[in-house]
Amino acid sequence: MASETAATEFLFTSESVNEGHPDKICDQVSDAVLDACISQDPTSRVACETCTKTGMIMIFGEITTTATVNYEQVIRDTIKHIGYDDAAKGLDYKSVNVIVAIEEQSPDIAQGVDSTSVEGIGAGDQGIMFGYATDETPSLMPLSHNLATALGSRLTYVRKQNTLNWVRPDGKTQVTVQYTLENGVPVPQRVHTIVISTQHNEDVSQEQIQEDLKEHVIRAVVPEQYLDENTIYHLNPSGRFVIGGPHGDAGLTGRKIIIDSYGGWGAHGGGAFSGKDATKVDRSAAYAARWVAKSLVAAGLCRRVLVQLSYAIGVPYPLSVFVDSYGTAVGKTDEDLARIVNENFDLRPGCIVRDLNLRRPIMAKTACYGHFGREDEDFTWEVPKPLNVN
Repeated sequence: MASETAATEFLFTSESVNEGHPDKICDQVSDAVLDACISQDPTSRVACETCTKTGMIMIFGEITTTATVNYEQVIRDTIKHIGYDDAAKGLDYKSVNVIVAIEEQSPDIAQGVDSTSVEGIGAGDQGIMFGYATDETPSLMPLSHNLATALGSRLTYVRKQNTLNWVRPDGKTQVTVQYTLENGVPVPQRVHTIVISTQHNEDVSQEQIQEDLKEHVIRAVVPEQYLDENTIYHLNPSGRFVIGGPHGDAGLTGRKIIIDSYGGWGAHGGGAFSGKDATKVDRSAAYAARWVAKSLVAAGLCRRVLVQLSYAIGVPYPLSVFVDSYGTAVGKTDEDLARIVNENFDLRPGCIVRDLNLRRPIMAKTACYGHFGREDEDFTWEVPKPLNVN
């Protein structure tokens, strides 16, 4: 994953995409449908996938709910909010063909998850989930991921604020950071390379694109201390990006799982987040694993940590809890840290939902610019838990 440049130095790269990227359109639609169900029926069971291509968008999956939801309106409103209001941009919320193919959750799955008590709720599927935290930034997230995500968010901001009226919704960012590894801890030294590819209108020149991106996006996001005369910039390196959105590429829910999590750091179990209610441990246990990891680092028990959880369908308790502090634990072994986790966190799915208050219509805002490291009171998994370490 890392490219070694010296014995104690390496380069690490993270990428991100804007909310107008075809895959991110789908993540946002799936989570908007989830929120629409949860807002009326907090116990809704939702597994909603979305796909899109030129002039069409389809949701499909399994939903069991007492809510009455106008799915087509939810989809069109989401596309409008993103900014796709003209077919020339790649999609038009007013004329897009909307297809709904939703069935109820399989009763075979439901009987393994249902319970009369919160504590008895079984996992909605088997799987492995990871959480990661590092003290290299105040949010306890990797710097390369934070910068890539923030650049994408800034691109959307300057578009919606009309600061740069040539920017269109689709876009991607990528940041390479030069690190030194000091006693198991990655320490950022400088930004080595920045890549931005943003959709644009027909009228803007390549020179204007590069000038505006440096002035209004990069300098507004990347701390000056990390930029120097040797930082490399690839700004719209293909030379033209007018055709974008679903017109340029098909989109599908769940294809940006590394962008959604830690930008390539730590590990990922493979399960996507968007469109899944909180009984799906792909989502809720991944949030819990981040909560655990951040709590361990915030408590000063280690400077960097990876936490793995695993589950079986219909079984409440996790099958395993694994902790790797990369040798950064302070006065503890990784075995000690795992014991502290088990003593301080109830990682049964129902208890995760209860403790993190996940049955709320807050998931749409997680669907772009990262599920972790965000300063938002609704992201309860970002609030470290005080730990009893005796």
